[in-house]
Amino acid sequence: MHTTIYTARKIITMNPNQPVVSHVAVRDGRILGAGSLEDLAGWGDYDLDERFADKVLMPGMIEGHGHTMEGALWSFSYVGWFDRMDPDGHVWPGLKSVDAVVARLSEMERAMKDPDAPLLGWGLDPIYMGNVRMTRADLDRVSSTRPVGILHASGHILNVNTKGLELAGLLKQGNNHSGIPLGADGLPTGELKSPEIMMPAGKHVGMDRAFLAADAQGLVNYGRLCVRAGVTTSSDLGQQLNDDLVGLFERVTGDQSYPACLVVFRINFGVSPEELVDYTASLRTRTTNRLDLGRIKVIADGSIQGFSARLQWPGYYNGAENGLWYVAPDQLAEIYGRALKAGVQVHTHTNGDEATQLAIDTLEAALRKHPDFDHRFTLQHCQLASAAQFRKMARLGMCVNLFANHHFYWGDEHYSLTVGPERARRMNACRTALEAGVPMTIHSDAPVTPLAPLFTAWAAVNRLTASGRVQGEGERISVQDALFAVTLGAAITMKMDHQIGSIEVGKRADFAVLEEDPTEADPAALKDLAVWGTVQGGRIFAAADI
Repeated sequence: MHTTIYTARKIITMNPNQPVVSHVAVRDGRILGAGSLEDLAGWGDYDLDERFADKVLMPGMIEGHGHTMEGALWSFSYVGWFDRMDPDGHVWPGLKSVDAVVARLSEMERAMKDPDAPLLGWGLDPIYMGNVRMTRADLDRVSSTRPVGILHASGHILNVNTKGLELAGLLKQGNNHSGIPLGADGLPTGELKSPEIMMPAGKHVGMDRAFLAADAQGLVNYGRLCVRAGVTTSSDLGQQLNDDLVGLFERVTGDQSYPACLVVFRINFGVSPEELVDYTASLRTRTTNRLDLGRIKVIADGSIQGFSARLQWPGYYNGAENGLWYVAPDQLAEIYGRALKAGVQVHTHTNGDEATQLAIDTLEAALRKHPDFDHRFTLQHCQLASAAQFRKMARLGMCVNLFANHHFYWGDEHYSLTVGPERARRMNACRTALEAGVPMTIHSDAPVTPLAPLFTAWAAVNRLTASGRVQGEGERISVQDALFAVTLGAAITMKMDHQIGSIEVGKRADFAVLEEDPTEADPAALKDLAVWGTVQGGRIFAAADI
């Protein structure tokens, strides 16, 4: 039995019994103990490793709502508003107009050798361009002969060109679906909303790999992004898992060099509630140290900035029609009931407060039939939840994962356009959730926003918008609460707090290695702290080497 004891400038444990220590002992990929060198020497012979002597260690950060397609999408063209760093560390400048988007895609199109291959862009955010809607005519400027598509930053809207609509069988009169806007000619404009509309068209523009599943290189790229961000465990919140795709995850994460644990959820699309729950439950036996299976993701509504989220009265501030339901109430009830009976955890995407209320009411009814004292059903995003809804969540034993990054990326637009000043100030109400006693974490929803838990913590602590305004000062949380949220808080929401989230005996040896101490830094600088790399399961990964 080989033991290594690491020394560091400071080790932040998230263990209230000893919040800060100087050394941590690792054996067989697990934490043998944390404390002083004298404390740990009692375990017997050891090697003292001083490579982190000038670094700060904290528990490996946990992304409770990410998507591995963040890695796969870098095989395609980034066309978002904000600058964005790729897995190689290269920063792509943001694009500020439709013409700039068309120009970047046209440059990529000219370099393509296969004249029939699809061209996919991602990250588009029309709300920053005066909410000007891109049309199929815009994308026809890129190419009229190959299918071209752009996935919006929210992941809930897809634009395709005329060729893409033709291949999907949508370029016709008589489309009658709220997710297919029509132009003056009665034909689709090229903007497609909701998964059941996007997915059939998406496979023609390259989204078969990037959105519906993943590919091996995309998973490798995602692991590299995790190391750069200090992440040792990340959810992949929504895959249409089948045996072949599970096999892919097993092969990639089974490689000894893979630097993270992926917690992969089966999404509710494409199967009946019975098949969804039964298949997901069967996957639990395939869990490994770097691949955790057996949870369900349900999507209830769309996105707020895409005007497809379901809002309670009085609805959207600019008078837009209410959003879309992505799941029928009776289907949600059946999923919840079957999952509780089978002991399968469910995380539910609810952006709007009407969708949040549906999830709360449905779970309350399901719990009367199938009581479970530790279900930890979690609401993901849950951006507009009221104080009353948080109190009800606490009484029902629910958890919440709030989208703190939204304050920066879309806060100004929510204030002036989507939900108005009052509701914008309460969005992603971290302080209210904590005071109500709801177990809480925060997230990036990568690739919607970049994978970077220190940025997410900064967003929850400072609540600054892109224009520099503080939005919702009363919902700010402390640095300590934010660091807890991206470590042990996230572990609790995924029922993994017995394995990860803190540096204490028996847990997996997962550490984020930082150049500076986040508890002593200026809270305004939290997002800028440098990440040296990670230790995952006792294996060391330097960001500079990936």
